Amino acid sequence: MPFIDRKAYRQQIQDSLARFRVTALLGPRQCGKTTLARSLATGSESYFDLEDPVDLARLEAPRQTLGKLTGLVVIDEIQRRPDLFPLLRVLADRSGTPARFLILGSASPDLIKGVSESLAGRIGFVDLSGFDGTEVGFERLDTLWLRGGFPESFLSASDDASFHWRQQFIRTFLTRDIPQLGITIPAEQLRRFWLMIAHYHGQTWNASEIAGSLGINYKTAQHYLDILTGAFMIRSLSSWTENLGKRVRKAPKIYLRDSGLFHGLQNIRSMPELQAHPKLGASWEGLALEHVLRVLRAEPGEAFYWGTHGGAELDLMLVRGGQRWGFEFKFGDAPRTTKSMRVALDDLKLQRLFVIYPGEKDYALDERIQVLPLPGVEKLAGSLHT
Repeated sequence: MPFIDRKAYRQQIQDSLARFRVTALLGPRQCGKTTLARSLATGSESYFDLEDPVDLARLEAPRQTLGKLTGLVVIDEIQRRPDLFPLLRVLADRSGTPARFLILGSASPDLIKGVSESLAGRIGFVDLSGFDGTEVGFERLDTLWLRGGFPESFLSASDDASFHWRQQFIRTFLTRDIPQLGITIPAEQLRRFWLMIAHYHGQTWNASEIAGSLGINYKTAQHYLDILTGAFMIRSLSSWTENLGKRVRKAPKIYLRDSGLFHGLQNIRSMPELQAHPKLGASWEGLALEHVLRVLRAEPGEAFYWGTHGGAELDLMLVRGGQRWGFEFKFGDAPRTTKSMRVALDDLKLQRLFVIYPGEKDYALDERIQVLPLPGVEKLAGSLHT
């Protein structure tokens, strides 16, 4: 498999290791965590894969084994051994900090029980996703969009091979990965829910409507959403509900985080099929949203959408450094100013509004509205105040 250097993520991990005694590298299975961690590891004796019986045997006496190590120690699939968290706290608190720990997990902190409580103040988090355009090159954007960012899917020999890999990933995730997190839900039930979410991609979450379609109750639907969100399959984008004298939507908007999995669930196998599909615009919105959040390194609590019952909307608002920046995602050749953009600018008091589209030219619609191609997002990283 060709090597793609993920230098931005490596730098994030190194920065976190310099600040914290423990760093958690989190993300879905097969997104490249292990490859990235091995590129940082100093030796096999300091690398533990908790899916490997040999490494599990090495940790039968974890205090003795881990306590002797110095430098960087990597523990992969940490969610399989939550009992290690209290020990990591003890080891991290030793004088002189002889070792730093990089722990890898396939679930968010909310699903890895005890991580936040046991390691509070000692741990930094880095969320890893699949490839993005800055890593693979924007000349391959169509391939990335269709296949998604999971390395094996993106680097497959053909679109058919990629589609088959994603179908197998979905099956394995439901039948093996979810049960390994201690969640006992019938795989077929969760798959039906996931398919339903794919149809609502880019829309406001309506638990009652989805629950009614599946014959489950409201709380069960919310529980399923929390599971898939925590496992990095779904992004739940919170609503900005500041009182502006208008009735605003309060439910989150939901997206499948990986465009390839979205297309797999929609049975979209090729670019011609995608271009003819009624979800084309929603697919682009999800791809562009994830790219902006990743490249601008949006933290939890910085990203929102906004929508009023009167019809005004904003796809994404980043709140950073006391300032507000708006983003709209438009699949079109030449986006133009809309009434909704004007309302969002004024009501939300945005510094600027950026319209992200699949074209190549960067142009201004007025002094506060700028149209940008997807590669242009990277140059915003230094201009948004942190």
